Amino acid sequence: MVQYYWNPNFQQPKMQNPNMQQMQPMQPMQPMQQPMVPPPVSMPSGTIPAGLPMGEQSYIENILRLNIGEPGTFHFSFAHTVGEALNVRNITGYVEAAGRDHVIIHEASTDHQFLFPMIYFDYAEFEGQVKYFPQTVQPRQV
Repeated sequence: MVQYYWNPNFQQPKMQNPNMQQMQPMQPMQPMQQPMVPPPVSMPSGTIPAGLPMGEQSYIENILRLNIGEPGTFHFSFAHTVGEALNVRNITGYVEAAGRDHVIIHEASTDHQFLFPMIYFDYAEFEGQVKYFPQTVQPRQV
């Protein structure tokens, strides 16, 4: 059984496997050294980050990252709400940040920031041209 939500009263059942070897005691931890942090890199506007593998470029969060600061309307829907009028949220503003599972939208009219999980994202309408990764056409092999 997998526990998805934290519950202070839940105790995971202990299962014993007779085939498992006895665990070794842990060694004392050594003090950590500070990792080297590379200096921040600024990209000229209009360029596309080259650090993404080709297959991962077209994910929605990467496309939203390319369009940070671009005005648009962002549509979200929530299937679990009680009232039908409450299950849709449309925000007019711009993307401030986008992660693997979330997006931060800044609403222009109210100056509010919203953090939405990507599972609720439906689609976006941008006022201008959508920035997207360059498309290369591969010749078909027959």
